[in-house]
Amino acid sequence: MYKRKKNYNIFLAYIFLIVFLCSCLFNNFLNYNLGYLPENFYTNLEEIENINKDKTFGKFYNIDFENDILETGEKSDKTGSVVFKLFGFIPIKKVKVEILPEEEVYIGGVPIGLNVSTKGAVVVSNTMVDPKSNKVSSNKQLKNGDIITKLNDMLIEDIDDINQFLSENNVENKEISVELIRNNKIKKINLNLIKNQDDSAKLGVWVRDDLSGIGTLTFVDNNNNFAALGHPITDSSGETMVPITDGNVFSCSLLGIEKGKPNKPGQLKCLYVQTNKNGSILKNTKYGIIGQYQDISDVIDTNLTTKVGGRLSVKPGKASIVSSISGIREEYEIEIIKANYQKNDDDKSIVFRVTDKRLLDLTGGIVQGMSGSPILQDGKMVGAVTHVFIKDPTKGYGVYIDWMLKELQN
Repeated sequence: MYKRKKNYNIFLAYIFLIVFLCSCLFNNFLNYNLGYLPENFYTNLEEIENINKDKTFGKFYNIDFENDILETGEKSDKTGSVVFKLFGFIPIKKVKVEILPEEEVYIGGVPIGLNVSTKGAVVVSNTMVDPKSNKVSSNKQLKNGDIITKLNDMLIEDIDDINQFLSENNVENKEISVELIRNNKIKKINLNLIKNQDDSAKLGVWVRDDLSGIGTLTFVDNNNNFAALGHPITDSSGETMVPITDGNVFSCSLLGIEKGKPNKPGQLKCLYVQTNKNGSILKNTKYGIIGQYQDISDVIDTNLTTKVGGRLSVKPGKASIVSSISGIREEYEIEIIKANYQKNDDDKSIVFRVTDKRLLDLTGGIVQGMSGSPILQDGKMVGAVTHVFIKDPTKGYGVYIDWMLKELQN
């Protein structure tokens, strides 16, 4: 009797060991398959039901959705969790989520003019001309795209601050400390001032404190808050996100299109008048600009609305992008090649290919100025265009609408 009980206990131990090893194995597979999903992405019950129905993450997995609505004063903060289960009952992974908003948003797709005031002074050219010999050289300490934020102990908000500093430090070869942002990192260097032809001191580089450009509106919510561009406003090198103090958006007219070719990105040619602003830019983020419109009549068709979809609903296959480059707002067919379930946020979450002959004939694919164009799939807005493949303009990157939505609501 004792021997039989001992054998039974050994048998149970083996069963638990096998279940544990299988759990570890499937957990590793799940983590690899999901790319280590981040916390606090967006989803809802409908998406979870579709995922279980389609067996998106394999036939061995079920996903349970735990909804928890937290009320704090007048603010309703809707959060929850998704639990990945092996064989429907063994918990493998639990991830916190935000619940997708129920209200629909207005669809963008129109080009807009952008102008922002930078927090600091941006180096737009490090070319120096010696006032005595007229010899042209390059400043070795400062690079194009550097954002100067401090000279010695003086904070630099704009060009006027630099001029004030130089007037108070009008000494040639005087060594000063410069604090700047380069490649999104704070850096300190020492720099010797030089003299201009009028005997005034200067840094030896060209700087400016405002930037302008063209992008595409992604969506506007019911409170006239908007998201656009899909990627940050950056310096001329495209590597450093520019901190801003404020900015404006303008309605613009499309004058023409320069078609994209391999190794030669095309662009939209637009015109806007900076006196006719119709919105303000509040934030420059990694996933585009966030702001508010005073008047949406010039940029929004109030009959064109859609729900937003979370990243778990994005899948390879047919989709569309919305653009008004033909003169009217239209959907153009694309094929989503890859949707990355990434842990680290990135504005290159979706890889797609343009398949619509109309768009290929117009632009050759994705061109500069189309960043922010909404990506729709299964009747929902799931992302926005962010980049074009330099070697193949028919292919591009997109960002999940999750990231833009989170910036809008924070």
